[in-house]
Amino acid sequence: MHKGKSILVVAAHPDDEILGCGGLMAFHTSRGDQVSVLIAAEGITSRDDTRSISGRTDELDDLKSICRRALRTLSVSEVEFGNLPDNRLDSVDLLDIVKLVERTVQSVNPDVVITHHPGDLNVDHRILYEAVLTACRPQPGAGVQKILTMEVPSATGWLGAGVGAGFEPNYFVNLSERGSTGLTHLDAKLAALEVYSSEMRPFPHARSLEAVRALSAWRGASVGYSWAEAFFIVRELIHG
Repeated sequence: MHKGKSILVVAAHPDDEILGCGGLMAFHTSRGDQVSVLIAAEGITSRDDTRSISGRTDELDDLKSICRRALRTLSVSEVEFGNLPDNRLDSVDLLDIVKLVERTVQSVNPDVVITHHPGDLNVDHRILYEAVLTACRPQPGAGVQKILTMEVPSATGWLGAGVGAGFEPNYFVNLSERGSTGLTHLDAKLAALEVYSSEMRPFPHARSLEAVRALSAWRGASVGYSWAEAFFIVRELIHG
């Protein structure tokens, strides 16, 4: 009998969690695993020259509502919002970001943590990767058994060759299988992204439904699946 696992996704902005690992979340919830999400930054105020929460209150509330609805399509109900400044995490003390992640890790007690890959153009993604590794350092008694990094279309891979660590996946999740709703895990991911319609872009933008499907096909074909999501294993601990 399958023993349920606890999965924690730590993403920088609303929509990163679906773009990077929506299929993995669908896979795990279909198996009865508990999936929780932490969205560290608010995702809107970087559009302004000067950050103003008060001037974007309604939009921020709407985006949180959209995030919750998108996650519900994947049977994920546990989501926390850190409300850190969008695309300005380099203005926040790293220790404060680490403590935010640590509190969530202590609350969720995950077996597996998924976050951003460091080879990413978005500064928030890179900083959150460092914060997650710090919060999940393998001390005696730590419960995290596996840390995965995800690729987010329109950010991962845009850093430029030779500038940072490239995304070279070594862990793949088959998105061709069907969950309890009858949808494949890929279709469930695309349905969740359709909820984020305001954040998506028309093809051939990398953050379009067509591009996400094409990337899934490529990642799948590289390992013999019709569709897949790809990840890089940062660390895995095998308990006896």
